[in-house]
Amino acid sequence: MTETATFGGGCFWCIEAAFEELGGVTDVTSGYAGGHVEDPTYRAVCSGDTGHAEVVQVEYDPDVIGYDELLEVFFTVHDPTQLNRQGPDVGTQYRSIVLYHDDDQRDLAESYIEALDEEGGYDDEVVTEVEPLETFYRAEEKHQNYFEKNPTDAYCRMHAQPKVEKVREKFREKVQA
Repeated sequence: MTETATFGGGCFWCIEAAFEELGGVTDVTSGYAGGHVEDPTYRAVCSGDTGHAEVVQVEYDPDVIGYDELLEVFFTVHDPTQLNRQGPDVGTQYRSIVLYHDDDQRDLAESYIEALDEEGGYDDEVVTEVEPLETFYRAEEKHQNYFEKNPTDAYCRMHAQPKVEKVREKFREKVQA
């Protein structure tokens, strides 16, 4: 039995590539959530006018990897203190957001963020939003597995590759063989 988690932390290509490294993750789908327009396109979301965030939906086997471990990876591969941006990507569509599927996910995400702030691991306060997932829209096919299909793309080399390497290093025991 698989479960689903949804995260947004900047460009979905980068977050997708990081989660695809993990054992127990059976599928990662790039898409859009948290907005007010039905069936948004990449171009519309990038305009910042739809209210959506670029997100990934992660299907995982909870017997192999837990939601708490997914949260740890998520908060490792992006900067949760940057409001409406990640690196060169600026706008609400790149906001840090956890879209929970049930009360347990909400509680775990809120507790994780609270612990991060209490530990003082960042110079600034965590600004990650925690909201219920209402609707997930799958992104266009060209955005699925983007890093895998475009490993030499300059953006991917500069932004996705370091996230993948961080996962391989920090979560070595969780990386798929």
